[in-house]
Amino acid sequence: MALTLLNPSGLPRTDVYAQVSIASGSKLVFLAGQVAWDAEGTTVGEGDLAAQVEQCYLNIATALAEAGGTFGDVAKLTVYVVDWTPDKMPLLLEGISRAAGKLGAAPAPPATLVGVAALDVPAHLVEIEATAVLD
Repeated sequence: MALTLLNPSGLPRTDVYAQVSIASGSKLVFLAGQVAWDAEGTTVGEGDLAAQVEQCYLNIATALAEAGGTFGDVAKLTVYVVDWTPDKMPLLLEGISRAAGKLGAAPAPPATLVGVAALDVPAHLVEIEATAVLD
């Protein structure tokens, strides 16, 4: 594997992601932000943040598979959530958990959460972009 995930002492430890990602691979993969579209372009989970987060993670895994990688190769995520408030965290975590169950691994690279006013389509509640490192 081309990544080592760390939680250094002196930084808060989170259960959702690692604080540091050290890449040793030679191939960088930059994914466009993924939204809750299925393969036909239909929005999955309209009005359901957890379902949309899950679909975003599955879309990232699909894109990485085409590049020769897996979710385990993700070095960094940026998560954009429409009208973010802290009370939405349980739904975000539920979606991540459901995706982890389907992917067979807990996706835990460093992540940044950004609240936004809107996304490309009004039905989209979340968009997630990823950077991966492959051997």
